Amino acid sequence: MSRKVWINGALLPTEEAKVSVYDHGLLYGDGVFEGIRVYGGKCFKLGEHLDRLYDSAVGIALAIPMTKAEVAAAINGTLRANALKDGYLRLIVTRGVGKLGLDPDKCANPQVIIIADTIELYPKEFYDNGLAIVTAPTIRTPHEALSP
Repeated sequence: MSRKVWINGALLPTEEAKVSVYDHGLLYGDGVFEGIRVYGGKCFKLGEHLDRLYDSAVGIALAIPMTKAEVAAAINGTLRANALKDGYLRLIVTRGVGKLGLDPDKCANPQVIIIADTIELYPKEFYDNGLAIVTAPTIRTPHEALSP
């Protein structure tokens, strides 16, 4: 079965799903995203993920062109179209296509993209046999140091 990707209201086969090289999400990382696990055909804590997505968009002055209810409906439609029971969903909102340069006003139409697919985080043997714990020495930035 060919997977389908939701882009700006259209469900497209992955082979036909395209994003412009002038999209400011690609050029400058100008956008927001959420990675959401899917269990039993439903997104885990979808409401909380949508709240965070919209809060993040406010933080970069990005107007998402859909309501949360519309995004949730698009997500559920994408899950159904892909018959996805367990997997991963990537929800992306970019500033959209614009001229080169950092001026966000050059981008008139934000793009909303929903990708739903299976995911294998670790090899099967790790699930069967377990694995030794690994810790990273990276120091995490304190929450208080981040912009709300």
